Amino acid sequence: MTQQAQDERRAPEGPAPEPDGPVAAKQRLRRRLERLLGIAATEGNELVPLRNGDEIFPAMLAAVRAAEHTVDMMTFVYWRGEIAREFAGALADRARAGVRVRLLLDGFGAKEIEPDLLDAMDEAGVQVAWFRRPARQSPMRQNHRCHRKVLVTDEHTAFTGGVGIAQEWCGDARNPDEWRDTHVRVRGPAVDGIAAAFAQNWAECHDDLYDEHDRFTAQEQPGRATVQVVRGSASFGWQDMQTLLRVVITSARERFRLSTAYFAPDAYFVDLLASAARRGVRVQILLPGPHTDQRACLLAGRQHYQTLVDAGVEVREYQPTMLHTKVITVDGVCSLIGSTNFNRRSMEHDEEVMLAVLDEDFTAELDADFDADRKLSEPVDPARWRRRPLRRRLAEAAVTPIRRFL
Repeated sequence: MTQQAQDERRAPEGPAPEPDGPVAAKQRLRRRLERLLGIAATEGNELVPLRNGDEIFPAMLAAVRAAEHTVDMMTFVYWRGEIAREFAGALADRARAGVRVRLLLDGFGAKEIEPDLLDAMDEAGVQVAWFRRPARQSPMRQNHRCHRKVLVTDEHTAFTGGVGIAQEWCGDARNPDEWRDTHVRVRGPAVDGIAAAFAQNWAECHDDLYDEHDRFTAQEQPGRATVQVVRGSASFGWQDMQTLLRVVITSARERFRLSTAYFAPDAYFVDLLASAARRGVRVQILLPGPHTDQRACLLAGRQHYQTLVDAGVEVREYQPTMLHTKVITVDGVCSLIGSTNFNRRSMEHDEEVMLAVLDEDFTAELDADFDADRKLSEPVDPARWRRRPLRRRLAEAAVTPIRRFL
């Protein structure tokens, strides 16, 4: 037998096993995401997770008030309350100081904003634009909303996550009047990707994409995190946001954690979660419980509980207040954070932005938050869920015709 034949006989069938360890896991995920999404990741980013309004709003307002050149902000929710007035005042102040301030509001989500705030910002020189106001759009276009939450100041500091501008997000999730949410402050090359999410939607609503205030200076690298910025946009067919979620679920080896405000996926993604659990991944899902602003979505998600818990998925419902987070962590090395919920609306209909972060320290902070939230949540027991009353089953079935829009 020749040496070549001996080598071939000893060689294992199939591809060589992938190396283990956090460095290898991060590189594996990075290459899968870059190749399958066609979006290059950036290195040297600094990310700071912000928990609840008590941390989120002061950090955002401080960045606005320190801006010297530009403030670009877009949000789905801009409702009422003192915090809404505080943001309007800060934006107006910077505009009066000569800073270029642009505010993009979703025509449906921000319709409750108080008119006097719009008047005050307009008088101060804030450029306010609306994304697809319902009265001016066809029914089909009205269903496609701008759900992105973005703040970029002076082109070098950015914020994104789940928070809206409304009194509901103030506080520290101590009671049902204070919602639980997570945002993130970003510095580094990934800011350009977040800024591009704003520019994409601004271009649809305004004639001027940039002006003399934009400096287009290079980004520094103040941190160690690798970040890929993924934008989801409404269109037909398979979307980047679906690919992102598909890759991280199928890549998980040890643990997959999901914390989401609105859980109404299609059967395909339910099966992905169940399959991950069956192959030995510890799949943990944290969802709203008794406090939710979208009961139809809650009922739609509950239709999938039996399939999930039978496969070994841990499903828990958060008890203290409305859970509005949009966070995923994978194997302690990767995390997703942004505006995307685990529902068909986010994956198929709305404009979204999500950060895929490869960094153990940042992921550990989000996992610590998950652990704290998990302790305040009630588990779904498979046996008890199977015996739930008929009236609850009927309520869940009643939302089936509209599930694709939730």
